[in-house]
Amino acid sequence: MITSLRLTNFKNFADEALRMGPFTVIVGANASGKSNIRDAFRFLHGIGRGYRLAEIAGGKYGAGGHVEWEQIRGAADEIVRLGHSRFDLQVDMENAYELFESIRYRISVGHEPAESGTFRVLRELLRDTGFVLTDDVYTTHPSLPDPVRLQDDDTHLLIRMAKTKRQRKYGYRVAVRPDQPALTQIREHKWIVRPQKHLAAITVHTLNDMRFLDLSPSSIRKSAFPGQTILGDSGENLPTVLKEICEDSHRRKALIEWTRELTPMDVKDFEFPKDQTTGRIQLAFREASGRTISAYSASDGTLRFLAMLAALLGTNPAGLYVFEEIDNGIHPSRLHLLLDLIEQQTAKGEIQVVTTTHSPELLSMISDRTFQNTSVVCRRPDTDDAVIRPIAELPNAYDLRKSQGLGRLHTGGWLETAVWFSDGDTSEPGAE
Repeated sequence: MITSLRLTNFKNFADEALRMGPFTVIVGANASGKSNIRDAFRFLHGIGRGYRLAEIAGGKYGAGGHVEWEQIRGAADEIVRLGHSRFDLQVDMENAYELFESIRYRISVGHEPAESGTFRVLRELLRDTGFVLTDDVYTTHPSLPDPVRLQDDDTHLLIRMAKTKRQRKYGYRVAVRPDQPALTQIREHKWIVRPQKHLAAITVHTLNDMRFLDLSPSSIRKSAFPGQTILGDSGENLPTVLKEICEDSHRRKALIEWTRELTPMDVKDFEFPKDQTTGRIQLAFREASGRTISAYSASDGTLRFLAMLAALLGTNPAGLYVFEEIDNGIHPSRLHLLLDLIEQQTAKGEIQVVTTTHSPELLSMISDRTFQNTSVVCRRPDTDDAVIRPIAELPNAYDLRKSQGLGRLHTGGWLETAVWFSDGDTSEPGAE
């Protein structure tokens, strides 16, 4: 599980950290920086997928111009905080498959728009902070002399790896390309011993095992080709994903019960008719009255609920789901059921969920555990910089949440005011 994300000079964050738990909620005004946190997760996800920095930032294209990876939002020089030429991202992880107590991965990326305009790795670190290995798996030392003559110093970056405890003082120096993180270049290197290989592999898997769902009802309604068992980022393939879930009687029962609770429909079962012309699978609901309703007639909110159910109850869920405005299209009277679903599933320890929200109702309903992992993002009154603060650490947050409700505090602007007060800034948020 990822326990924290630190952003240094990334977009509009000077040096901020997001505390994370099984279910992490982020609240803040429009343009405060919430989506920039999502971009940081996507950058790390691109590392986990083995992409080069240029591909992560600018997009990756396959044969025929097919978009395999969407670029990070904004121009290249907007990924780095204004006035700076580098940014750092750091993630801390715990309970990594019970093999390592905790892991830290940190990468520093430089960008020189006035020169080549490309991104390059400046420094990188992979460490077992639980002291199982008692040393870094590797760390970069660009200033160290190169023991091997390289043809072009600008196309290589030296990393220092310790093979054993005796060798940690000196380690081994290996040349890697600076246009791609070393994490995905040295996993199988002959000088990395087995525990270090496991740690590197776990880190790559954790970064790769993320999903960014931006659910679109129009995509959810579409029929799906048989055998497609992975839900698309917009909700594509929902019929075949649900069909696979329903092949297990226990999961089918749970899915029906949650659907009946989460939607106004009296769903008795799901049906998956096949289009005789195209062979594609469609989705339909059979109600207790015997009436059958196709997905094309279902409401947007019902379909979004189903897509979330498919993601969280599926047979092969991702390790981390990142949602934007998870309450979008959901009636306030149903939000507590959605929260129950997410908190129940994430409490099992197999998945994490991170979401942004503007909903006062949702904030008023979160559990005490989720409250501990709820943060507010807001921009400083005198600059474009943004800060991230755990709401539980704001002055009198517990008492005010109990007496007034977190949703009311959010609506009244107390969260931002409390941030500036606790940071020693007495000016009003948004003041010139």
